[in-house]
Amino acid sequence: MANAPLAPLDPGLEAALRRVIGEPARVLVRAIDRAAYASDASVYRMMPQAVVQPKSEDEVRALFALSQERGVPMTFRTAGTSLSGQAVSDGLLVDLSKHWFRIEVLDGGGRVRVQPGVIGGHVNAVLRRWGRRIGPDPASIDTCMMGGILTNNSSGMCCGVRENAYQTLDSLRCILPSGLTIDTADPEAGERLREGAPAVYQGLLDLKRRIEGDPDLTARIRRKYRIKNTMGYSLNAFLDHERPEQILAHLLIGSEGTLAFLAEAVLRTLPEPRLHRTGLLLFQTAADAFAAVAPFEQSGARAIEFMDDACLRTARTYGLLDLGSIETGPGSAALLVEYQCATPDELAGLRGAETAVLASLDLLAPGRFTEEPAERAALWKMRKGLIPTVGATKRSGEAVLIEDVAFPLPHLPAATAELQELFVRHGYGNAILFGHAKDGNLHFVLTQSFNEAPEIARFEGFLAALAELVIRHEGSLKAEHGTGRNMAPFVEAEWGRAAMAVMREIKALLDPHGLLNPGVVINSDPRAHVKHLKDLPTVDPEVDRCIECGFCEPVCPSRRLTLTPRQRIAVRREMVRQEALGGGEILDALRVDFQYAGIDTCAGDGMCSTACPVKIDTGKLIKRLRSEQHDPRARRAAARVARHLGTVERLARLAVRTGHLAERLAGVATTQRLTRAAGRLLGRRLPAWSTAIPRVPRAPHPPTPSPIPSRPPGEGDKNGGEAAVYVSACLSRVMGRPRGEERSLSETLQILADRAGVRLKIPVSQGQCCGLPFGSKGFTEAHADTLDRLVQHLWEESGEGKLPIVLDASSCLHSILTSGALLGDESRRRLEGLRLMDAMRFVHDTLLPRLDVQRQDLRVALHPTCAARHLGLVEEMRRIAERCASNVEVPINLTCCAMAGDRGLLFPELNASAVAPEAAEVQAGKFDRCYSNNLTCEIGMTQATGREYVSLLYLVEAATARSIGNARDAASPAG
Repeated sequence: MANAPLAPLDPGLEAALRRVIGEPARVLVRAIDRAAYASDASVYRMMPQAVVQPKSEDEVRALFALSQERGVPMTFRTAGTSLSGQAVSDGLLVDLSKHWFRIEVLDGGGRVRVQPGVIGGHVNAVLRRWGRRIGPDPASIDTCMMGGILTNNSSGMCCGVRENAYQTLDSLRCILPSGLTIDTADPEAGERLREGAPAVYQGLLDLKRRIEGDPDLTARIRRKYRIKNTMGYSLNAFLDHERPEQILAHLLIGSEGTLAFLAEAVLRTLPEPRLHRTGLLLFQTAADAFAAVAPFEQSGARAIEFMDDACLRTARTYGLLDLGSIETGPGSAALLVEYQCATPDELAGLRGAETAVLASLDLLAPGRFTEEPAERAALWKMRKGLIPTVGATKRSGEAVLIEDVAFPLPHLPAATAELQELFVRHGYGNAILFGHAKDGNLHFVLTQSFNEAPEIARFEGFLAALAELVIRHEGSLKAEHGTGRNMAPFVEAEWGRAAMAVMREIKALLDPHGLLNPGVVINSDPRAHVKHLKDLPTVDPEVDRCIECGFCEPVCPSRRLTLTPRQRIAVRREMVRQEALGGGEILDALRVDFQYAGIDTCAGDGMCSTACPVKIDTGKLIKRLRSEQHDPRARRAAARVARHLGTVERLARLAVRTGHLAERLAGVATTQRLTRAAGRLLGRRLPAWSTAIPRVPRAPHPPTPSPIPSRPPGEGDKNGGEAAVYVSACLSRVMGRPRGEERSLSETLQILADRAGVRLKIPVSQGQCCGLPFGSKGFTEAHADTLDRLVQHLWEESGEGKLPIVLDASSCLHSILTSGALLGDESRRRLEGLRLMDAMRFVHDTLLPRLDVQRQDLRVALHPTCAARHLGLVEEMRRIAERCASNVEVPINLTCCAMAGDRGLLFPELNASAVAPEAAEVQAGKFDRCYSNNLTCEIGMTQATGREYVSLLYLVEAATARSIGNARDAASPAG
């Protein structure tokens, strides 16, 4: 079972690794590190002896030598989203996700060079500027990395067997376990292989001749690759290519890291379709749906997604699908069909072809296609939401299995029916079945516990029956997820003895010591698929539904510093396992190290929930754990602070002024040393002084309205009254004046409203706060008390909800909207009656249409914050910026700045680590200005990038300063 004790690390191995890897921080040997990397997205779990993070090819070669010298297995890992157990190891786990993320666009977008640690979606984001994309399109493309896409030969909804990594590979650079480096872009690559590894060179030629001399095997290989197939090694390489170095390169595609290290690859790219037309079609039976696949494909459809009746029921139950009065009975099915093209003329032609197909079908309801983005997005949200709907039903302790198989299209209807019968026979009544119908590729999702022997036996029996079914229908047991551990015992059954013999020889030829990801693809243990299974103990109600898929990791601000949400949960589960084993030194070490890595450096921004298939917000868990650490004395102190926020606000303004004065008189370094010294005296961390901290604003007072507004009065102004209540956030009142600006944030918004002829009501709000600073630190009672008083204040100032309320901090607005459960019934009712609006939406919807805008000739970097993404403000912010500046760019590496109020000042290393990729992009982008939408985030981005970030409102102010009717306020600063 997977809950075996954590074995101590061999000190000799640790010392050897530290000699190979130059920086101690890149050799991870603590119990917390090993537990964090023990899981991937599969149902398997193995405890590595150490995790290493090489930066260079020289370090990889040295790791190969060390692995062979000491007989320690080695496994390469990128995103860890593997579904078949390819990315776990009980030897050395080599993490490539931190330092191997270079992208280089070649030939004007015609080709792209990638390293293994690049996220697939980032490659497409870069290529989008050239109207291109990579061929593979897995559903996990915004999480998975190119190392996994290449070594698993991943595909997806449109990719099929013609646009995958194997077919679009241009060249590949690899390091063999012997240490030899081969780059097939080099014209001398073949000669280098012959001289450096003569046995490999000749062995590949010998295997090619042997395969070509066996007509049955040749025919089998050709037949197997007419459908999607990632079982075993890519034997088609021997038939498709003549030269050994090209055979080698294409063997490595789909080899799951068992033959060599793939350092980089060059892929040929494809045009990115700009126009889409999508429809959901309902059928009486699955057979009827499958009968429509060929006509749709012949008509030019790029994506044809099948969903069984269980999918439809689940989607309706969870509000993902609204079919109105249409009833879908047992056995019914649906196809989600999409046409994609580049020009309107092409789209017009596809409309005609689509109409002809629809006329020939017997549907449950009339078929309808749409080009409306919102409708298309809803359909794809439903399709991509199928996995989470099953995940949401799983009980604590259960895993979610996501498997994929493929069949020749003529076998698909019968195989589907048998597969559905198999679910019932083995007790998987909640399973759903869907997939890429034009490729005969079906996915099924089911829940399964591995905590008890009978459940494991049920799983073993199901996989045996599944293998028999797929092989009988001449299908693939793995269509696009890779062989891994769970199908390695079935490779010979699917491929036959002759092909299996070739695969064993390939492994022995390239990895003669058998130390590179052993047990994956080639495994002589017939029960390997039921060993190292992942038990999932119950730990915390906030995260027990986690399926450890890793989708949360790319958006986590601490991912490059300490732990990701998946890893925090994995470590919590390891603590429970260790408790069951009696505790001891390992449990004590886990608890000590988890304080900093798990609790202190979690930003708690909730971005993990936006990427999580089952919407888990790990930040909520961490905030509860922080809360549990507070003793009654600390809670009483927080409550006192909450009741005297007016005084606290005055003291905070004094502290900021003092900091600026100290910086001016003594310098930045001395001021920072004083901050650290004060923290040591008090015995706690204090926020570090930063040159990014803005100045204290002048006391806010609204500018005098223009005698004649630049636009007719807006709604709410017609009787001389206010259009909205403007409440500035407490931090805006404390330090809301950027160093490079004359006006404060609140003054700027008031000026914009004045220019637009919109009158604002600005109440005295000193001492009012949304409670977010308390909530993020786990002071729940103080958070609730502060929020309650703010709601009462807003209720009164808005005339009991009659006027909309504009807030200038997106994080505060998001916190208010998501914290209603803390309030009593009456306050919650009032909160629900308030019309709360972010300043960005207020500018976009109300002010900008009434302003004369003169677009500035500026190249602008835009950082929509986490709260902006939660609130759906990103596109509105982009439109505001594009209205006011000639060139606007949201960085591809957009992330959370990890400020989380003061956390980025308490732990500056968290802020620096979180923003590093985005900072590199901004620094290389030669931007004239940088803008965001939240004060603390602007501090964090300024601190991490060295470029001053200010509110987007300042860009709007600059673009409207010389508008007709605005000469007065352009000449005379407000306040």
